[in-house]
Amino acid sequence: MLVVDQYEGRVFDDYEEAGAFSGSVGYPELVRRGLEAVADLPDGLVAAGFSNGAAMAEVVATQRRCSGALLLSGALPLGMLGASSWPAGTPVQVHYAEHDPFRRQEWVDALLADVSASGSGVEQFDYPGAGHLFTDPSLPAEHDPRAAELLWERALAFLQQSVDRTARLDG
Repeated sequence: MLVVDQYEGRVFDDYEEAGAFSGSVGYPELVRRGLEAVADLPDGLVAAGFSNGAAMAEVVATQRRCSGALLLSGALPLGMLGASSWPAGTPVQVHYAEHDPFRRQEWVDALLADVSASGSGVEQFDYPGAGHLFTDPSLPAEHDPRAAELLWERALAFLQQSVDRTARLDG
C-alpha cells in the first residue's frame, strides 16, 4: 500500500484552508505529483482516495492499468480531468454521505454514466448523514461509526475482488 502525499506533509484541520492550499498549488501540479508517486508501482493496482484524493485516483485509473478505483467522498466528471472515457474493465466503487456538503450529485452521475458506458462495473453507496469524512474518528462532528464500518466492509470486499480479478488476468 502506498499513501500519496500530494501536499508535501502539510495537513489541515479546516476545509477552507485545505482548499486554498490545493488551489495555490494548482490542479495540474497535484495531478503531476500523484502520477509521479505511483509511477513505479506495477499495473493492476487499485487507485483509491478520499475527497480530493478520489479525483487523483480517477486520474490514475484513466492513465494506468488499474484493477479498480475506490472513491471515498469524492467523484468528478471525466471531462474535468481531461479524460474522454473510462477504461473498460476498471470497476469503480463510490461512497458518499447523503448530505455531504461537497457532494455534487450531477458530477457523481456523470462519472457513473461514463463508467457504465465503458462496460465496467460500478457501485454507488450512500450513507446517512452529512459528514464529508465520516469515516474519520478524529472528526467527531462528522464521524459515523456504523456508516464507517459498513463502508470499510464494502471497500474490503471490493479490494478482494480486485485482487482476485488481477490474479485471474495474470494467471
